Formats: sequence, structure tokens, C-alpha cells
Amino acid sequence: MGSGRPEEAEAVIIGAPFDSTTSFRPGARFAPQLIRQVSYVLEEYSPELDGSLEEVRFFDAGNLDMPAGAPGPALSLLREAVAELAFKPGLRLFLLGGEHLVTLPAVEAALAFYPDLCVLQFDAHADLRHTYGGEKFSHATVMRRIAEIVGPRRVYQFGIRSGSREEFRFGQENTSFFPYEITGPLETVLPELTGRPLYVTIDIDVVDPGYAPGTGTPEPGGVSAAEMIAVVRRLSALTIIGFDVVEVCPPADHSWTTAVLAAKIVREALIGLGSR
Repeated sequence: MGSGRPEEAEAVIIGAPFDSTTSFRPGARFAPQLIRQVSYVLEEYSPELDGSLEEVRFFDAGNLDMPAGAPGPALSLLREAVAELAFKPGLRLFLLGGEHLVTLPAVEAALAFYPDLCVLQFDAHADLRHTYGGEKFSHATVMRRIAEIVGPRRVYQFGIRSGSREEFRFGQENTSFFPYEITGPLETVLPELTGRPLYVTIDIDVVDPGYAPGTGTPEPGGVSAAEMIAVVRRLSALTIIGFDVVEVCPPADHSWTTAVLAAKIVREALIGLGSR
């Protein structure tokens, strides 16, 4: 991925190398740099979108220096950086995680600019626990915290296939909850999403581990890489103000397959933005 001039950008890329609450395989903090590194294997041109990264004005702000340990200081740092760098008129955020908890401060910053914000989550896991391991702030609680601040019905959850009984009941009763599938449910809700400011978060484990093995909490039975990429292209018709890809775990991604998939998802999303 290249970088342009920040004052001329329509999108800003920020790396969030943080994984302090990871519960199984750590290492997502190394993902932002690897996603950038492997992106050079991809062509700048997307034949499906008939667009090129050369036509998108984006600026790569690099990685934030996020402290390890308790998440509070890291989340505050990310919230302030995103508010300063990303959410300005005509500018969109592209966040490279990191674990899924990094989505929370990005959404908090976006909500200050877009009070009617909706959040679209593509994920294997519901992430709706009230607490996890006694902690309120975790990659396993991130969507519960987001539902609390934006309103649960404005949280659209796609592809969920793992969680506790309580999480599934909470999702079914409170959020816009679409387990197991992504393409059909997205088409169903497109009319109600059109014209509204949207933050899209993609946990790479929504994709089956046969296609994306390099993630912290792999869950068999997911969607294909091709379907996920097609959905990202479909999202280009919507008003995306923020977009992230999280939970790529380089130590578990021995062939870099998962990182390349993440890089292609970001490429398609950036080109889709430029084609609007």
C-alpha cells in the first residue's frame, strides 16, 4: 500500500498493533505491518470494480505506539488519534488491527461526528458477553460495549456462528442479528442502510479457517474468501465512514494467506470508496 499527501486524502489508514486481551493465540499486534508488507503482491487494479488504488487518494499514517497491558491507556490513545486524524468532512478511516477491541474507540470517535451511526460486524463470534474473565473491555465483549453506545438495533451482526447461549439470546432479542450467513442478510437490509453513516468491522475469522487460518480464535464453518470479498465490493454502494479488519494473527499465519486476504479486503474497500 502506498501513501499520498494527508491534506489531499479521502481515506486515512491507521495501524492499531494491540492484542492485550486476546484469549487464545496472541500476535494480532503484528498484523498491521504484515498486511502492509504482503499487499505488494496484489495488483493495484481491481477488475471486478474496474478501479485502481492509483485513483484513490489515501494516506497511510503508520502504526500507533499502543502500550501493552491493561487496555485503558491504549484505547484512549486510539480514540484520540482517530478523532484527530480520520473523522473530518470527506475523510474515511481504514483501521488495521490488532485484536477486535480496537474497534470500540474507533466507533466512539466516529459517533461524536455521526450521531446516527450504524455498525456492521462480520464475525464468527458474537462478542456480546457482558464481561469476559471478569473484564468489561475485551475482544469478547467489544460488540456489547458498542451496542451500549450506539443502540443495539443499530448493530448489524453477520456470519455469527459461535458464542454462549446468553450471547445468542441477547443478539436475537436486541441487535440486528443474522447468524451463519452474510450475503443474503446484507441484501435484505441494504434498503434500510442506504444513505446512513456506517462503520464496518470485519473480524477475519468470519472466513472459514480453511481460507484464513492465521487468526487468534479460529472457528470452523465460516464463509469463503470469495464470498467475503464479494460482500466488501457490495458495501461500496453504502456510505462507509469507517472500516476495519481485525484479528489477523501473523504467528499463526505461516503461509501469509490470511494477511494477503486482509490486504485484498482493504484494497477492494478502498477502491470501492473511490468508485462512489
